[in-house]
Amino acid sequence: MDFLAGFSAAQIAVAVAATLGAAFIRGLTGFGFGILLVPILALALSPVEAVLAINIMAGLLALTEIRLILREAERSAVMISALVVVGTAPGLMLLAATPQDVARFLIALVALSAFVAILLPRRGAAQPKAGTTAAVGLSAGLLTGFAAMPGPPVVPYYVGRDIPRITAKASMIGIFGIAAIAGIGSGTAIGVLEGKTVALGLALFPLVLFGNWIGSLAFGKVSDRLWRSFVGTVLGAAAIAALVKLI
Repeated sequence: MDFLAGFSAAQIAVAVAATLGAAFIRGLTGFGFGILLVPILALALSPVEAVLAINIMAGLLALTEIRLILREAERSAVMISALVVVGTAPGLMLLAATPQDVARFLIALVALSAFVAILLPRRGAAQPKAGTTAAVGLSAGLLTGFAAMPGPPVVPYYVGRDIPRITAKASMIGIFGIAAIAGIGSGTAIGVLEGKTVALGLALFPLVLFGNWIGSLAFGKVSDRLWRSFVGTVLGAAAIAALVKLI
């Protein structure tokens, strides 16, 4: 465990427990990994460390599901992914320049916004206009860099429409994978990605695979209303817990 010497036992314990739970939710729904994990992990690590460690785990996980992405994802995911890459570096630079307590507070608010978005009424199956799609991509990129959370704009875009659940899941997984890779690249380029953060992300990845696999077993076996309610409850609890801890 010498490669994790830069972290305390308490930090590692929090990271292990939170990662396993977030990975289960991600396997069940196709989203929620960063939204759930960042507010918790950022309380034990610095926000930059938390964001980059999660990007490492999310990027590796997406690579294991590339066949699902190519087979089932909606074409809009290509445009959104490209714009995520554009917006990620500015978001990460903003995070690095923001005081840690302020960053933690803003990250918790982002998580809370995802909870609110899940509660919005569902729309038709038609793909939104190009301007809306572009706004989703750019905002998801900024949130990827600042909070490892491309989900708040992306999740309502897909889950809020009457499209097949597998299409929504595959599209989100693909976008989140590109977002994670963009986050890693941006962190390396601006010099904030440290070796200990890479080591932590790699060490936690087997837990991500396990939790995601367990969650995937439940995918499609629960009703749409049940899984939306379950995820919404967990998202709200994670955001509120982070806000209460900060206050």
